Amino acid sequence: MNAKELRNKYLSFFESKGHVIIPSASLVPQNDATVLFTTAGMQPLVPFLMGQTHPSGNRLANLQKCLRTGDIDEVGDNTHCTFFQMLGNWSLGDYFKEESIAWSYEFLTSKDWLNLPLEKLSFTVYEGGNGLEQDNVAIETWKAQGVPAEKITALGKDNFWSAGATGPCGPSSEIFYWTGDDDPKTQNPDEDERWVEIWNNVFMAYERYEDGSLTELAKQNIDTGMGFERTLAVLNGMKSPFETDLFTDIIGKVEILTGKSYSDNQKAMRIVADHMRASVFLIGDENPTTPGNVDQGYILRRFIRKSMIVLQKLGARAGSLGEVAQTIIDSYVEMYPELGERNSFIVKEVTNEETKFANTLEKGLLLLQRQIANGFLGQLRQKDVSAFEKFKGSNVIALLDHLSEYGFSEVSLKAKWLFDMFQSHGMPVEVTIEEIEGYGLTVLEKESLLAEFETLFKAHQDKSRAGAQQKFKGGLADTSEATVRLHTATHLLNEALRKVISRDIVQRGSNITPQRLRFDFKFERKLTADEVKAVEREVQKQIDAAHEITVEKMTPLKAQELGAQSEFGAKYPEQVTVYDIGPYSKEICMGPHVKNTSELGKFTIKKEESSASGIRRIKAVLA
Repeated sequence: MNAKELRNKYLSFFESKGHVIIPSASLVPQNDATVLFTTAGMQPLVPFLMGQTHPSGNRLANLQKCLRTGDIDEVGDNTHCTFFQMLGNWSLGDYFKEESIAWSYEFLTSKDWLNLPLEKLSFTVYEGGNGLEQDNVAIETWKAQGVPAEKITALGKDNFWSAGATGPCGPSSEIFYWTGDDDPKTQNPDEDERWVEIWNNVFMAYERYEDGSLTELAKQNIDTGMGFERTLAVLNGMKSPFETDLFTDIIGKVEILTGKSYSDNQKAMRIVADHMRASVFLIGDENPTTPGNVDQGYILRRFIRKSMIVLQKLGARAGSLGEVAQTIIDSYVEMYPELGERNSFIVKEVTNEETKFANTLEKGLLLLQRQIANGFLGQLRQKDVSAFEKFKGSNVIALLDHLSEYGFSEVSLKAKWLFDMFQSHGMPVEVTIEEIEGYGLTVLEKESLLAEFETLFKAHQDKSRAGAQQKFKGGLADTSEATVRLHTATHLLNEALRKVISRDIVQRGSNITPQRLRFDFKFERKLTADEVKAVEREVQKQIDAAHEITVEKMTPLKAQELGAQSEFGAKYPEQVTVYDIGPYSKEICMGPHVKNTSELGKFTIKKEESSASGIRRIKAVLA
């Protein structure tokens, strides 16, 4: 079964069960400052799991783009990917455990669908805890499908799922597939790693608070997830997603560019394929990310630069990343047509970043080699004077050839030096350390070194990578009063730009924290100081007008016919919510908003700057 067949089967199955197929949300969450990326299929649906009405109804299904960086250093093994896709189906206060379990079993085992043999499946349920009893309803429901009792295992924390430390959560029941060559000796997935999880049914009926306490949600929800890459590998009897048709064209292109075989360079080629796939989807997203030094841009820059280094070590010529990006676009454009629409933009951003890094990489690597060589000479001076005298006039490359011969195995670094490598030569700290470790060396006190680097990074950039890593852990959309007010002000800003500057302005993204709003829009030049002030006055005028804000549901086509603004490139479900700010603006939006613009206070634009080629960015606050 290829990727297209698996996707179509899953969505067709749940459509036959009354689910509306909704488009994948952006990889970059909007109006949610707690995370950098969409890390789970349910994340864009948090407001609806908490009780807000979804315009497409209460039964939903989709294939959601996701990105996680917590295991980025593990990429190259059989299981880890940074970018991945999740098949999911949701019930928002409609059906619950019995239907969810019955349908997951039917889809997996029915001859009409995936036709997986029961003997290769194992099932887990929640054993109890958090003040809850063992999930006997799930146990009995699995038995009712024909699952023998010995195939059902009650487990603890892994069978209680939540998106973060707080928010919607609940017991879960997971389904595992046996990937071993022999028959399983145990049905408990915790006892043999050859049991691979392919499906998770979350019975989301609770909200967890900071003190760990649980309260029941107003409605019981179902949140399921099926790892697309992992399941595709399982269905084809493969040990890794990198062997499926999701990656074969990409890796084949890397083989051509390098003249090397995948079988002899498996880890390196997987890293390039994974990192470049993530890069293409980040740049080609409806809220595009471009390389930078903070937040999403920092991660994208790390993906591209690591890919470039690995690809060139494999023997590819300089400037090859654009060809890899094009292959990825060609492979995925049928599933994600937006990649084709943004083809030239994606390739251009990848190529520009590769060129920029190439201009500084050679010098950066030379400085790195000199640092290692100096450390080697310093150690020789202390323990082997004759060897020191022998090597002290040698060139750097000659010194590096003798590290292990003289027992040089550890390197002590200064955080300031690492930061200078990053700031002056564009070397991400992870890449610098990986290069050092590539010589078989151990970086002393690496954890404290990285912590000190992050402190320097924060002081210089006003935002640390450490803070970014916290964001990767996930969290819920901030619906505080401050954020809601700024969200409404963003709508006013969008319309003010169109009225004051140009009717051709379209939104290209936004990000809102309780402290400020950030709004990206397509425009080819910098705004003048007078234009910025004029936009600011226009927004304030509408705030002072005390417009009432109303909302209604309709089709995207009707919304567009009525003149509602939408985000450029965004894909919408069959029903959307449209917010009217009095007679001033009309936009497709999921909310939430204040009830009247008079609640917003004083609006101030703090900065207008470039975000990417042809994209401007405004940051503003309310007081």
